[in-house]
Amino acid sequence: MNGAQSLINTLVDAGVDVCFGNPGTSEMHFVAALDTVPRMRGVLGLFEGVVTGAADGYARIADRPAATLLHLGPGLANGMANLHNARRANTPVVNVIGDHATYHKRFDAPLESDIEALTGSLNGWTRRSNSSADVGVDAAAAVAAAQDAPGRVANLILPADVSWGDGGQVATPVAARVPATVDETTVKSIAEVLRSGEPVALLIGGKACRETGLRATSRIAKATGAKAFAETFPSRIERGAGLPTVERLGYLAEQVSYQLDGIKHVILAGTKAPVSFFAYPGKASDLVPEGATVHTLADVAADAVGALQDLADLVAADVEPDLAPEHRPELPSGPLTPQNWVDVIGALLPENAIISDEANTSGLLLPTATAGAPRHDVLTLTGGAIGQGMPVATGAAIAAPDRPVINLQSDGSALYTISALWTQARENSNVTTVILNNRAYAILRLELQRVGAEAGEKAKGLLDLSTPDMDFAKIAEGFGVPATRATTAEELADQFARAVAEPGPHLIDAAVPPLL
Repeated sequence: MNGAQSLINTLVDAGVDVCFGNPGTSEMHFVAALDTVPRMRGVLGLFEGVVTGAADGYARIADRPAATLLHLGPGLANGMANLHNARRANTPVVNVIGDHATYHKRFDAPLESDIEALTGSLNGWTRRSNSSADVGVDAAAAVAAAQDAPGRVANLILPADVSWGDGGQVATPVAARVPATVDETTVKSIAEVLRSGEPVALLIGGKACRETGLRATSRIAKATGAKAFAETFPSRIERGAGLPTVERLGYLAEQVSYQLDGIKHVILAGTKAPVSFFAYPGKASDLVPEGATVHTLADVAADAVGALQDLADLVAADVEPDLAPEHRPELPSGPLTPQNWVDVIGALLPENAIISDEANTSGLLLPTATAGAPRHDVLTLTGGAIGQGMPVATGAAIAAPDRPVINLQSDGSALYTISALWTQARENSNVTTVILNNRAYAILRLELQRVGAEAGEKAKGLLDLSTPDMDFAKIAEGFGVPATRATTAEELADQFARAVAEPGPHLIDAAVPPLL
């Protein structure tokens, strides 16, 4: 057994049985070894940003890591933006990063790079396998490290000769560290804050944004009058009829200031205190209201769900959560607008859907339109690095092949990783992509105003995507994905209903005017 075979066998024994990859020469023995381990599924992405984003989306839905196969330092670098998003989502990912043979590195070949240095910004776990005999043990350690609470990116560097060398040994899986239990004293002290009579905001994140955490949060808010919010970009939030509706903090600092106006105490459960995404002249970066006190019920590595349940039992023992009633918006009519397209989605969202949301400025009203739709999951842009939506949808569809995946996607962000459509076609994934085509980087037009910069024609040109116009339907068809174009609400409704009813991927190019 060579090193690559022992590595793949160890991965699948530890529960990692999907590998998204874009390999090169140094990874060929890993590729060949896939045929000797039928339990491992290999999924090809045409760009490493698709590979890493798909691994992120897969793990958010499967609750276990996928592996990636990346070609040396440049391949890792190509995938870094979506690994940044995975880091911010606390997603468990195992990167297998091929490298030159150990004896070849001293020759400084053209693709030689410092892979360890590149992994440093991910704040995760990194190890280099030094022998074929050790690679199985290293792989088991990588899987455990990726799943250490709350989840992180683990990087295993695989030299080519370690991969092809004999003497590989399959290693026993290693248990990951579980979330720390929040002690009773902390829970009681937070209960006293809630009983103080002063205005309180309860901010939840991570796995607290799923049903059990949401129900506990709703009970606490209902019993104490606290305002409940979810973090701005949760990795996965469960929503819809029969679940509590917990408002997300706004993206813009002005929105957060409005939401937290008058608050004297901010309680954190599975997330961090809110800060502005960017600095703005004359505006605060810390979004906790001046004079308010921050209290941590559970940090991101602790059992926030258990802590919220314990807290609810203290302050809301006999209180039931408020659950969203089933409600669908009426189907709109007329030309598509940023205000009405979301009602089409809310009216027609299928049961048990997964939404990969990178609609950006076009999707500001989406949460309201889907609050009473059938129960669904929403995966958001956790790290702010655009180009996540299509790859995350791809990975989510592979993790849950029987669930409809809806990718609500802004046009500018789509172009970063649009080759994900090819992988969806190759895998026959049930992904319906709606491109919100406003022919602009609309979010940057907004930011241009907010930073107070004077914009002339050259500046405006850098934020314009209309010269030349892009035909997303033709692009999708070129990747093997059936596509249509909608300019009215009626067209979008008809095309969306047909797309989600048919197996396999589809794309709708929806012409929506920009907000600015």
